[in-house]
Amino acid sequence: MPTSPSPTTPVTDWAFRAQDVTKVYKGGVRANDGISLRIEPGEVYGLLGPNGAGKSTLVKQVIGLLAPTSGSLSIGPHDLVAHPEVARQLCSYLPQAQMPIDSFKVTEAIELTGRIRGGERTAVRRRTAELVDALDIGEWRSATGASLSGGVKRLVGFAMATVVPGRLVILDEPTNDVDPLRRRLLWRQVRALSDLGCAVLLVTHNVLEAEKAVDRLAVVMEGRVVAEGTPSSLKAEDRGRLRLQVMLAPGSPTPEAPAWYRAPVRVGNNLVGTVAEEEAGIGIEWAQGLVDDGTAEEYALAASTLEDAYVRLTGHTSADDDAPEPVGAAAGAGASTGAGPERPASEARP
Repeated sequence: MPTSPSPTTPVTDWAFRAQDVTKVYKGGVRANDGISLRIEPGEVYGLLGPNGAGKSTLVKQVIGLLAPTSGSLSIGPHDLVAHPEVARQLCSYLPQAQMPIDSFKVTEAIELTGRIRGGERTAVRRRTAELVDALDIGEWRSATGASLSGGVKRLVGFAMATVVPGRLVILDEPTNDVDPLRRRLLWRQVRALSDLGCAVLLVTHNVLEAEKAVDRLAVVMEGRVVAEGTPSSLKAEDRGRLRLQVMLAPGSPTPEAPAWYRAPVRVGNNLVGTVAEEEAGIGIEWAQGLVDDGTAEEYALAASTLEDAYVRLTGHTSADDDAPEPVGAAAGAGASTGAGPERPASEARP
């Protein structure tokens, strides 16, 4: 069960609430501007946005490291602004930076964190063993942190943050450096946290992962929530449309976009936009023409995703903040792929 201070009267509503949270730094830099959101117990909620959007500033206020200029933050009956020490009891936090565990063995680091968070010794040991097995890191249970790869160290950090979970579990880019197989295991544990009744806040710019993992999400841009809802509701505007992604040849100028090619955005040599389903043939013909005249190397046509809504809302793709995805990978099963070879940081405080 999630940890919490003992209230004098029974509490039935342990939702996390942020109401009109604004943070203005010296010089007038507005890192958060009236952010409001609510996360229910048992809900996995995504906070998406490019680097510099204000995600990390909001998290620092939630866990009591910064005080908001105005607005309120609460979990259940507890005011996190007035009582930041309570915030640190009620919240579990996995930061984007790796945990400082170089001198500790894996199980030592996890068990020590659980005990610090008030867990009973036997229960913490049992929970540690469960997490080590569930995340498939048993072969490193007696290894010190200094000997671990970045991905394994990340999984150990996740176990430390969730061995005795708080009412609100905040995970900042939890899958960074984790291999694909263990990413799936980690996401199962995220869902297990929600089954325990924890509210989970997933902070990320990995839109494709968030689409599969969250129940609801907010898109943050320049310190404001520009959209909120389920992944399906945010994709609603793109229903009946397909994603057309073109990999331009290095040094090629951006081609003039036809009127039917909606909201194209170029990131590096990737040009991404959407076309109506009935115009798919025209889109393929246009993209193939770019390949034929040497402007592009390949293209892919596939079903629209949350990434397309994200591009529409922010003018960014997740590739702005991460290594670019291969153009061919966007095709997926049943997609049409054009000719050409397959190609295979924490947010700064203002």
